Amino acid sequence: MYRFLLTPRWWVINLFVLLSIPVCLFMGSWQLSRFEDRVDSHQARQERSAEGNPEAGARPLDDLLPLTQETVGQAARATGRYDAGREFLVPGRRIGDREGFYVLTPLRTGDGRALPVVRGWLPGEADPARVPAPPAGEVSVTGVLQAPESQSSPGAVGVALPRGQVGIIGAATLVNLVPYEVYDAWITVQRAQGPMEAVPPVAAAGTGLDLKAFQNLGYTAQWFVFAGFVVFMWYRLFRRETEAARDLALGIEAPTGPSAEPPPVREETAAAGAGAPSAEKSAS
Repeated sequence: MYRFLLTPRWWVINLFVLLSIPVCLFMGSWQLSRFEDRVDSHQARQERSAEGNPEAGARPLDDLLPLTQETVGQAARATGRYDAGREFLVPGRRIGDREGFYVLTPLRTGDGRALPVVRGWLPGEADPARVPAPPAGEVSVTGVLQAPESQSSPGAVGVALPRGQVGIIGAATLVNLVPYEVYDAWITVQRAQGPMEAVPPVAAAGTGLDLKAFQNLGYTAQWFVFAGFVVFMWYRLFRRETEAARDLALGIEAPTGPSAEPPPVREETAAAGAGAPSAEKSAS
């Protein structure tokens, strides 16, 4: 009855099932791991915020570079001197429902490179007269490490701005404005100098419980559903072939379709039917 499983058609079907199910399960597990990683990073960030000191456990800047999804958002510490003569304002930045500007000051480190430091945020139009001067001399700065911005970053301005202002925070922008190398990262100080307010850090792309995180969860369900669908379709085909093989073994012919022609009428029956009215006529 099950000899049909040895036919070339069923060899192809079985091979497809044996290959597709592990692939679906692997892809579903991978998407689930992506979602769990985002949950873990979100929880770690929430725990650091709950501690009340996001700069606790700060590590040297060089230990966190080059940037990865794991190092973005961690507390970094750097030592150097602020270059107050090349301070920049970053207009059009919002905190909550208020619009204002960031205060960005390069920190010259011991190797000659500069680390962009967002010292704080002020409401209103960008005005350098309202910005307090940075500390003089050598300082140790601690802040949350952030990835360089791009034109698609929230609040980024890709058009030309007045002198002393930048629209995108990153080495690609600042390297043309300062006479030294710039780290391809920046930090936001969480204990801002008054009257400035601290700029909240932004989660790295691909981390945190954003829309993409729940997309990963949705893809997980889809892959597992695909695996179940493959098994279901294989069972339906197997059952249909088994019933057909059993009917054939019992000598039961396959049913004809609704479009099948009716059986031919025998000539004797047709003649008798044709003669019946004539007989009635003659009897009357």
